[in-house]
Amino acid sequence: MKVFVLLLLCVYGLVSADEDERLPNKCEVCKFLAVELQDALDKSRRSKEVLEVGEVLDTGKRRRKIKYNTSETRLTEAVDSVCERILQYNVHAERPGSLRYAKGTSQTMTTLKNLVHKGVKVDLGLPLELWDEPSAEVSDMKKQCETMLEEYEDVVENWYFHHQDQRLDQFLCQNHVLKTTEQECLKEVWKGDTGVKGHEEVKTHDAGEL
Repeated sequence: MKVFVLLLLCVYGLVSADEDERLPNKCEVCKFLAVELQDALDKSRRSKEVLEVGEVLDTGKRRRKIKYNTSETRLTEAVDSVCERILQYNVHAERPGSLRYAKGTSQTMTTLKNLVHKGVKVDLGLPLELWDEPSAEVSDMKKQCETMLEEYEDVVENWYFHHQDQRLDQFLCQNHVLKTTEQECLKEVWKGDTGVKGHEEVKTHDAGEL
């Protein structure tokens, strides 16, 4: 007998929330933009590569050499990939606030995939092959990231060349992008699973009951 599984995910009363209400806000977009840009720059920080810039003139003047890790090229390469990196995130619906955005498979999705592997039919309203595709929330965050980067390009460049003694999320998000009343998500720090922050209710029904 086939078993139909209906999963109802209840996290902080957001079960009946409209799609628009669950899209990332400006604070969350700026937070993860800063996280990913800082991470991309950290990975190239120790490069010993030297770049040659300028043209060789008929006078024989040599091209100027600059260190890659202090160059505009390094920043440009990091900025070009930062919003694409957002697509590596998944929605961990069992976590609150901005912490619901994280890389890796969520506990909820892991549970569902395990059920499928056991032969249980799970209905999420979309085909199985699309389960690992970026969600609407994450795709929206990528678009907002691109818009925010374009709008605050000069601020990011100013930080890179003159203010790297400050955290990027502080310089960009707190000082330029967000109003004081919009900064709550910047205080949210993931400390690992400390217990269930919501609850999952799995109901099974005999096929004849549906």
